[in-house]
Amino acid sequence: MKVMVFVKATESSEAGVITSTELFTAMMAFNEELARAGILLAGEGLKPTREAVRVKFSGAERSVQDGPFAETKELVAGYWLWEVDSMEHAIEWVKRCPNPMPEESEIEIRPLYQMEDFGDVIPAEVIEQEARLRAETNRR
Repeated sequence: MKVMVFVKATESSEAGVITSTELFTAMMAFNEELARAGILLAGEGLKPTREAVRVKFSGAERSVQDGPFAETKELVAGYWLWEVDSMEHAIEWVKRCPNPMPEESEIEIRPLYQMEDFGDVIPAEVIEQEARLRAETNRR
């Protein structure tokens, strides 16, 4: 199963505090373990929301809101995309992760939808289209 692992933002990540050398080294070692285990598909840290924008959809209208955004607890400071055997497997790996922030922090794990999760709602031609798109993306 694929899961998205979100590193939740904190006051220091939103302030743009640069990670210490020790924490950066520990996180890179953890990422190397994930890669050697065949779990890591992608992962990056995100800049603070003062450099972000949100696009709000309301029918056909679009509006853009510049960051920073309030409510740090709802923000994401980084992510990984993992391929794991189960949610329990993902939890085991997250528990091994160094605390990604200088202060107390949280990591959220969310499973990704698979095409079979949608049952008969998706027509066969859309499933084929999605498979072609994934194959093309994987080639790049």
